[in-house]
Amino acid sequence: MTLWQRFAATARRHPDAVALVAGSSWTYADLHDLVLRTARQIVSDAGDVPVSVGVVATRTLDAYVGYLAGLRLGAGVVPISPDWPAARVAAICSAAGVTHVVSAVAAGKPWDEPYSGGLDDVAYTLFTSGSTGSPKGVPIRHRNVSDYLDYNVARYGVAPQSRLSQTFELTFDPSVFDMFVAWSAGASVIVARPDDKMAPVRFVNDHEITHWFSVPSVISLARRLRQLRPGVMPTLQWSLFAGEQLTLDAARAWSTAAPASTIENLYGPTELTVTCTGYRLPGVWPVTSNGTVPIGEVYPHLSFEITEDEELCVGGSQCFSGYLDPDQNVGRFLGGRYRTGDRVRWEDGVLVHHGRLDDQVKIHGYRVELGEIESVLRRHPLVHDVVVLAVGELHAVYTGTAPPAELEGLVAAELPSYMVPRTFSPVSGFPLNDNGKIDRRKLASDLGEVTGAVPDPRRG
Repeated sequence: MTLWQRFAATARRHPDAVALVAGSSWTYADLHDLVLRTARQIVSDAGDVPVSVGVVATRTLDAYVGYLAGLRLGAGVVPISPDWPAARVAAICSAAGVTHVVSAVAAGKPWDEPYSGGLDDVAYTLFTSGSTGSPKGVPIRHRNVSDYLDYNVARYGVAPQSRLSQTFELTFDPSVFDMFVAWSAGASVIVARPDDKMAPVRFVNDHEITHWFSVPSVISLARRLRQLRPGVMPTLQWSLFAGEQLTLDAARAWSTAAPASTIENLYGPTELTVTCTGYRLPGVWPVTSNGTVPIGEVYPHLSFEITEDEELCVGGSQCFSGYLDPDQNVGRFLGGRYRTGDRVRWEDGVLVHHGRLDDQVKIHGYRVELGEIESVLRRHPLVHDVVVLAVGELHAVYTGTAPPAELEGLVAAELPSYMVPRTFSPVSGFPLNDNGKIDRRKLASDLGEVTGAVPDPRRG
């Protein structure tokens, strides 16, 4: 079934069940009615049924209804952050063929034309960081996401009484899990407000969350605020983490606070439809070479291989068919499998993630290609050369006489806020390695001594 067919079928089976809690509560019947009315308004405003619909991704009722309304029309949904610079929004809309952006629920007559969407149609398109300075459009079809949802609904025992957290921004693909795993099973999606992310324990308890899903950095925040007291989250049945490496130490702290919850560490790039591997922490916890929780095993309905360079390549029903820009597909597939660019190793029969092969990093759960930031900074006429490093946070080191404030403004005008470096440091020159190339590891090490963070240059 397509995403819309899943939601509509659930609305027929459980019309009075709570589908969404975002400040107020809405049943499946409520949401279905608002979606049909908003769908008609989209067609009226656009002049025809659009191929792609932009949705202002605010994680409010307007956004969820807009998302579903686009799907009801058989259109591909393109979530757009209200915080993105205008130039980035324009580039994304152009690349994805977005001709209409929905930002509010409509109250007119419902759309009653027959649904014409199919499994081969694009369900949603997300944009990840690109090394050339242009974001990469990743179209995911209904066929890609169908097996993923079936597998995960069963894996986590999601049922009408389940209450799933919704902590991820709609521009980040784990939000697809939050929404459609719940809406496939008649469960409730409970939206975390910005202040809830600062107090996850309170959020879990106030809403009796059964299934939690977030980036691991939430654990670090909760620990710093001394929230993870023993047994403080008794309702949690499942705790899922993805987007960053989950350390064993962090997992142990969360487990102490939610002793009845099963913890899983998940992994997957956007191109493989949210997640493609999982590791369920057993009674006797593993010991890994890098202190992180394993990413486990590739889902049984997918295929994979590990290259001599330890790169994980995954294929099967969740694998996308290629970027919007075909030129970006070059070198990204091996025998029909997507080359993730992630290094993995077998340790005690399970996969452990050992970083990136390229210069792509995860910052607060978002994939960031350092070269994209460098590309923007090099446009400044007073920047001679620049290196962006991940040392705890993003840091830009450059040669030239450009004022740091101007560089910060330049990046902020073109890239999302999570891609703006924390510092901009001018230097007289870069250290070089034996091959005469910029020694990024030395540069990161030097920067780490100043910041106190652990170097993670990602490019040697």
